[in-house]
Amino acid sequence: MMTQLKLIALDADDLAVISAHVQDARIQARDIIWRPAEKRLVIGMNRLDWEQTLAGDTTPQRLISALRFDRVLSCKSRNIELDAPERVLELLGIEFHVGDAPSGSALLLFNGGGALRLDVECLECELADFGSDDIGTSEAEYQEPADGLEGKDTPQAPPTESGSGG
Repeated sequence: MMTQLKLIALDADDLAVISAHVQDARIQARDIIWRPAEKRLVIGMNRLDWEQTLAGDTTPQRLISALRFDRVLSCKSRNIELDAPERVLELLGIEFHVGDAPSGSALLLFNGGGALRLDVECLECELADFGSDDIGTSEAEYQEPADGLEGKDTPQAPPTESGSGG
């Protein structure tokens, strides 16, 4: 039986644990929801069940999960096509860089050079699982970049301000 995780991160060490659990998660651009008035970013995802995989199960299983950041002052993106909502991104990891403590920036890194930078009052992040992806939604429209150089031939726009709370 699958155990549904609910993890909370309040510092960089906690966030490293969440980062390990969301490594290789698949996210559609439309599932990145920035709510500046609430100072919140929510990301719906299909993530690998790393505990099941590391336990030796040879059939990888994906879970439907949500990643939430609270107390977010601004959200900036780079190389993420927000006008292509069906585009599937692969989350490589999450880092936290302390600013004037307890504030700082959470950096979410995606395949193809994509990134989200969240400037936060303080780190408050939660990962919650909702169940297994029994209908295979994680396989929809995902294509592995052939050489890891996706988007390298096109000019790169500077990071854009996606909103600011305040």
